[in-house]
Amino acid sequence: MGQDHSHDHGAGANARMLGWALALTATFLVVEVAGGVYFNSLALLSDAGHMLTDVAALAIALLAIKLGAKLPDDRRSFGYRRSEILAAAFNALMLFAIAIYVFVEAIDRFRDPQPVQSWGMMTVAAVGLVVNLIAMRMLVAGKEASFNVKGAYLEVWADMIGSVGVIAGAVLIRITGWTWIDTVVAVLIGLWVLPRTWILLRGTINILLEGVPDEVDLRAVRDALTAVPGVAGLQQLHVWSISNRDNRAAVHVLVSPGIDIAGLQRDIADMLHNRFDIARSTIQAEPAGVMA
Repeated sequence: MGQDHSHDHGAGANARMLGWALALTATFLVVEVAGGVYFNSLALLSDAGHMLTDVAALAIALLAIKLGAKLPDDRRSFGYRRSEILAAAFNALMLFAIAIYVFVEAIDRFRDPQPVQSWGMMTVAAVGLVVNLIAMRMLVAGKEASFNVKGAYLEVWADMIGSVGVIAGAVLIRITGWTWIDTVVAVLIGLWVLPRTWILLRGTINILLEGVPDEVDLRAVRDALTAVPGVAGLQQLHVWSISNRDNRAAVHVLVSPGIDIAGLQRDIADMLHNRFDIARSTIQAEPAGVMA
């Protein structure tokens, strides 16, 4: 018996906000790359690298929403919701790659310091800060309901911190003349974002491995199932997630004599939904003693 308590809310709104944020960040990406090259700022180029992943994250997130809306078919019986998780994992890997590039380039610049035009660096970073704040405002409403939107929000948020760091570095370079500050800022941006990127990647890997969602206590679910009146035993219990906040369960219970099996299945499904936010459950039930 299967029970479906989930509804897909806000996908259209998320797609519109992602579209606007994508157009905004893609436009500024061109400006920041040009500024980084022209003003010879590794910090700007580092921030542009993260902006590139923002653009990729937003584009892939938008595509994933479109794919996720496709109905299940004979090849994909669960539909295409997992495309969102694959996209989020790809975005995290891109961030790791950008960080490695920045660290390698920083080593070269520490050995051979380069001149940096601080005023231009500061101006571009200030514009980037405004762009990031606008994009974050667009994405904040959907970040808790979607791993993809959350990933895009995380990258924009990291870019905002990067823009603040670049501005601070430009001010210090202007005051002291120490151009190596630009390289330090670039490295700090990478170190700031990497732990948060790992959190995102770890979450997506757990879903792809069909691990128990972080917000679900499997022991508590097991105890709650055995406490349902009429449940004589528990044969199997699996809890996993198709995508962010789309938790599912498969349960095999043994039923005490004289209990209405259909009614017990409904009770179990309602309990899983109400207490553990498990949106969809498949419940196999049979009289105790039938199966060893």
